[in-house]
Amino acid sequence: MEQHSTTFPKSEHLTGTLAIEQLFEQGEGFIVFPLRVVFQLVPKNNSPSSIQVLVSVPKKRFKHAVKRNRFKRLIRESYRLNKHLLWNTVEQTPYTLRIAFCAVSNELPTFKTVEVKMLQALTKLQQYVSEIITTEQ
Repeated sequence: MEQHSTTFPKSEHLTGTLAIEQLFEQGEGFIVFPLRVVFQLVPKNNSPSSIQVLVSVPKKRFKHAVKRNRFKRLIRESYRLNKHLLWNTVEQTPYTLRIAFCAVSNELPTFKTVEVKMLQALTKLQQYVSEIITTEQ
């Protein structure tokens, strides 16, 4: 059905004002510094992908667009390389997992730092989804 390759196609991007508002209002979250992760499991209704991701770096923390875009690239790249950890678990459920990765640091981190924290965040999300699956059965 979906690609399991290390790509980040448009179908995996979380778009739509309503979906994003719902994620931030009803979703749960945690912080793995320098990232804040907000997530929500929603029933799969004609969703193009099992996982949809939003990446946000606030202007309040990084005034220059160059730095904001750099941080966003680091987050997207570390997600793209490690999403397989989460993908297999989520695909077994009748849900779509919506995730927002928001920057909470005032400093631009290195790729190594972002990747280590992304691994921690994805592992935590995978445990959460696994718990949901076991409670439903």
